[in-house]
Amino acid sequence: MSCSLAGESHCNLHCSGALPPGLSSVRTTDFAALRPRDFDLRPMLVIWEMTQACDLKCKHCRANSRTQRHPLELSTAEAFHLIDQIAAMHVPLFVLTGGDPLKRPDIMPIVQYACRRGVRTSLTPSTTPLLTRNAIFDLKKSGLMRLALSLDGSTAELHDVFRGVSGSYKRTLDAVGWCHEAGLPVQINTTVSHHNVADLDNMIELLTSLGVVLWSVFFLVPTGRAQLSDLLSAEEHEQVFAKLYATSKRVKFHIKTTEGQHYRRYVLQQKALAPNAKTEEELIAHAPNGVNDGKGFVFVSHTGEVYPSGFLPLPGGNVLWEPLADIYQNSPLFRSLRDSSQLKGKCGRCEFNEVCGGSRARAYALTHDPLAEDPCCVYAP
Repeated sequence: MSCSLAGESHCNLHCSGALPPGLSSVRTTDFAALRPRDFDLRPMLVIWEMTQACDLKCKHCRANSRTQRHPLELSTAEAFHLIDQIAAMHVPLFVLTGGDPLKRPDIMPIVQYACRRGVRTSLTPSTTPLLTRNAIFDLKKSGLMRLALSLDGSTAELHDVFRGVSGSYKRTLDAVGWCHEAGLPVQINTTVSHHNVADLDNMIELLTSLGVVLWSVFFLVPTGRAQLSDLLSAEEHEQVFAKLYATSKRVKFHIKTTEGQHYRRYVLQQKALAPNAKTEEELIAHAPNGVNDGKGFVFVSHTGEVYPSGFLPLPGGNVLWEPLADIYQNSPLFRSLRDSSQLKGKCGRCEFNEVCGGSRARAYALTHDPLAEDPCCVYAP
């Protein structure tokens, strides 16, 4: 299953980990308007899990996907109503994910409707036989802004074992080529775990040859099928941050992190070390508030449940019974996640907590408390 966050199709900002996930892929003209955004009112990004049906068997799948669609998935009409609400909230980024969105026969009408409503939409399909050249061209014609593909290893052996289906690696590379043919910007999503952390240098070299616009690096949250033994330690997270930061200075594609909120802290620290740099305090003061689970970010499940993140399985409401804006703005869960004064442990004391805030999903997965400190951060406030 893709389980990914696609970005926007315009990538004119150089990636700096201080930017919230998604901001690295918004036009510079949009960025000026987004800086003063009050995340208490509306999110930066809404992700809709169209279905949990998927023909892959990914080791890290947060949703334990199955081959058949759920009978209580949002209908086409309910999907249109969700898009209407997203348009009314002026949400800059909308992502269709799964499972595999291509398992839904109404995928093209939904993309077309979002386009008509002015909702900029990306898609994260699974690389199965459903993802054909014709499907990619049809998505482009329907108004899709970007396609995000998962690639979790630089070789077929590594990737296919991770995805649980042989041939997935080749299909992914084929799909990248078809996106280039169609003029559809392509993003690569990689989940980093003990399975592939030693392969990152090879992955970076592969990505430089693929012509992608964005590399979205997911840091594992042990939920669903993901195992605790695959989780990187705090020190290993820091080592990956160093690699990403060095890479961002030499490659043409942008880099962002998901459930690696503390990468923003790492980048600000590195910028403070540069000659003639602003102080760390000045950099923190001028950094935009970071998107986090429930803070600028909303995940709508296949049955309409509204979560702070796809990796944080605590619902704040359901769009079938309540408006999305009301859930986001008024749910006690979402309100608490946006209040940095409620963070516990070192995340609560940290001077970076508005920029970072730690992974709320990882904190919950390991402590059953979404406000606990992120256990995978080495920084001592």
